[in-house]
Amino acid sequence: MPQNANRQFLDFEKPIKDLLDEIELTTEREKKTDIDLGGQIEQLQNKVDETRKTITHNLTDWQRVQLSRHPDRPYTHKYIELMTENYTELYGDRNIKDDKAMVGGFASLDGQTVMIIGQQKGSNTKKRQLRNFGMANPEGYRKALRLMKLAEKFNKPVITLIDTPGAFPGLEAEERGQGEAIARNIYEMMRLKVPVICIIIGEGASGGALGIGVGDRVYMMENTWYTVISPENCSTILWRSWDYKMKAAEQLKLTSTKMKEFGLIDGIIPEPDGGAHWDYELAAQNLKKQILAGLAEIKNMKPEKRVEARIEKFSKMGFWEEV
Repeated sequence: MPQNANRQFLDFEKPIKDLLDEIELTTEREKKTDIDLGGQIEQLQNKVDETRKTITHNLTDWQRVQLSRHPDRPYTHKYIELMTENYTELYGDRNIKDDKAMVGGFASLDGQTVMIIGQQKGSNTKKRQLRNFGMANPEGYRKALRLMKLAEKFNKPVITLIDTPGAFPGLEAEERGQGEAIARNIYEMMRLKVPVICIIIGEGASGGALGIGVGDRVYMMENTWYTVISPENCSTILWRSWDYKMKAAEQLKLTSTKMKEFGLIDGIIPEPDGGAHWDYELAAQNLKKQILAGLAEIKNMKPEKRVEARIEKFSKMGFWEEV
């Protein structure tokens, strides 16, 4: 994770930044004066921990959206690195090209082989451009489906890590069948005979998320969001301005807590105090623990029963009234 000097802070994280700056100054003073200031530094560090906890417990919906996009937040490759061993990345959709926004391959998770697939954002400007900011083209979804079918062939579970502001909306993507590619993935994932676990680790926007989001178990990390449209775009459509994005975030009911209440997800994975960007190892540990628990629940089911339960699960979602 980033060192203090390289950390980036959101506006509501300023109290944490001020305390960390004070720790840095106190540490420098200790080195220059040879006076033991360890007790003072420890007190300041305790204040940092308390402040992180306080901020986490009082977040608005819009602030959780901001945390899900935090530039220091761990992305798919980081979770793969911390959770698995022997990861072998696979490339290409065998039709157009390799989409850098969608990554995946076989890996060993606690001794069992799994296919792990996810959207990958970049850690700096150059890498973000390479990864298209996590917005996959049709070939990305076709690549993901190819990997899922490969996992099914060898009877290996599929794990998907969702983190995207949406599928790429460009003209060329539509010309190559963006809508069809996502629809095909939803259809095929519903029928996969192997266990499928999906986790929103950051942003879960629209069809871009659904394209790898159909599973036996669907989880959200604590400070993530999952909905049909981003708060900014919702604000633009309803109020003709981005100025109402905070209100839109509240009205969309997009947080993990609301999604669990609505029955759209199966569980919430806790994050370190302040967000996943404060402790990559703990965030990955919590994620891995939930994946293993989910696999244990479903791996012994007969494939036909598993598919049947998956179809029933998604068919029951939503609210309606028959007249």
